[in-house]
Amino acid sequence: MEGINVDDIRISLQKFGWPDYLIFLCMLLISALIGVYFGFIEKKSKGAGDDEVNYLVGGRKMKIFPVAMSLIASFISGISLLGTPTEIYIYGISYFYIMGGIIITAFVMMTVYLPVFHDLQLTSTYEYLQTRFDRKMRLFGCILFIFSQIVWLPIVIFVPALALNHVSGIDVHLITPLTCVCCIFYTCVGGMKAVIYTDVFQSLMMFGAMLLVIIKGTYDIGGLDVVITRNVASKRIEAPDTSFDLTERHTIWSLCIGGFVYWLKANAISQNMIQRYLSLPSLAAAKRALWIFISGVFILLAICSYCGLLIYATYFECDPLTTKLVKAKDQLLPLLVMDILGEYPGLVGMFVAGVFSAALSSLSTGLNSMSAVILEDFFKPFSRKPLTDRQTKYIMRSVVVIFGGICVALVYVVEHLGSVLMLSMSLGSIAQGPLLGVFTCGVLFPWVTGTGALVGSATALSFMTWLCISAQRAISTGELKFSTKEISTSGCTYHFIDADPMNMLAINTTAVSIPNYTTSEPTGFQIHHISYIWYTLVGSAICIIVSLITSYFTGPNNPTDLNPNLLAPFVRKLITARNTTTTITAAASKKKSIYRGRDDESQL
Repeated sequence: MEGINVDDIRISLQKFGWPDYLIFLCMLLISALIGVYFGFIEKKSKGAGDDEVNYLVGGRKMKIFPVAMSLIASFISGISLLGTPTEIYIYGISYFYIMGGIIITAFVMMTVYLPVFHDLQLTSTYEYLQTRFDRKMRLFGCILFIFSQIVWLPIVIFVPALALNHVSGIDVHLITPLTCVCCIFYTCVGGMKAVIYTDVFQSLMMFGAMLLVIIKGTYDIGGLDVVITRNVASKRIEAPDTSFDLTERHTIWSLCIGGFVYWLKANAISQNMIQRYLSLPSLAAAKRALWIFISGVFILLAICSYCGLLIYATYFECDPLTTKLVKAKDQLLPLLVMDILGEYPGLVGMFVAGVFSAALSSLSTGLNSMSAVILEDFFKPFSRKPLTDRQTKYIMRSVVVIFGGICVALVYVVEHLGSVLMLSMSLGSIAQGPLLGVFTCGVLFPWVTGTGALVGSATALSFMTWLCISAQRAISTGELKFSTKEISTSGCTYHFIDADPMNMLAINTTAVSIPNYTTSEPTGFQIHHISYIWYTLVGSAICIIVSLITSYFTGPNNPTDLNPNLLAPFVRKLITARNTTTTITAAASKKKSIYRGRDDESQL
């Protein structure tokens, strides 16, 4: 290995042959055919009109299992499949403890938010904001949603393109338009049904690809005990951090409390997710789909976390980030795949198809949701006369095509940014916190007025924009750094350029441990140094507090004047009980005054 350098190793690993391309293209073809079936064949055979309800919510007659699988596929994007193993490799197993927050999310969602949306039978969740508050809040919520999607979807597209680039050498900007055109096609022609059933197929591809990696990788390395032993030794497998320090990247409190709020926004009020729950015929069916979704997420998150442990156990003596064997952090899992599956024709193609499946499902979900929001919240409210069927069809499909093209173009921006998992959660929180705060005010605090909600959400949005920009600047300048786990290059058998300028060509260098960083200038607590996991909680809390205060000073609502269906079930009961008590008390007081009046008369 004396003359081999890192570039030779990287090129030798690119073994993406014709069987791999065939499997990848078959995945795209099957997805497109599903769109053709629901867009043309099923509609013709069943006489189902291509109306708005069928296109956006599947006629509200979808089955539980397909919807649950679609929820899994839509939420677990390529960001999770590639970003989570990277997170575990660099920072350890701590992120997995976010499952505690996810389980709390399920209970809160099924008792507070989901009943409200199902009772109202909405198509766009932002219709709720106009019914509960006013039209200004509806538009404000829609704009925040579209902003968050435009920020998130390019990252979703870029991640699998990065994986394919690493295993095949194909340029990111060549493969991205090709796959997105396929996704835009089946989303455009097939609507919600096509999106859900392609999600079912793609979720099976996801699970199959990840299981293939962990089974083969564990076998090659010598078994599960080897993986555990090496990760315990490097302190990647460790008990949760119980510190109450808000600036610690991951603690059990930030993951279970902050993670709960983050996932609550992503599931309970997200148009992407709620639109699927509303495609089911009943609230009971939606709750069953919710728990299948949570179980699937738990399994997939566990698999992704184990992949991170497997990557370290495989490269524990030769860190591919230090040696530049991978050009980006999120290429670690594709590197492992090429190492363990590269000699088997077609298996690497199956992995790439699985990662792209996750991305396509998230993209199709986002486009379908934006189609619903643009139609219901922008065109219908401002149209002087009802839209014709032809106009509705044109608008829904045009939105899919236009926003799909915008997201593809923004991939050029995303490729210059950092690690995708933290980045997507951080930037998304700019809009997510205020949105969650507004909806929470609506379902839990009947006193909040439209003016209060608008002032609260605008305040939260301004603060979160400053917070996220300040945090990203602190990270990019080195002001804010995070503790990482130890790595080593002592077992490398090839030449690479070391970060140390005195050691520009190294073979079998001594072990390198990344130090535990804190802030470079320990000047006390600074709000923009808090963990990114807290961002959504901070944004929603500011929105709720400011909304309540503003409503108090401008004149709060009378809870009895609101439609009870706009409030969470337990809030409805509290208001009813209070009204009953008040009525009884008033009646009793009136009765006493009558008797007192009679007594006075008798005395006279």
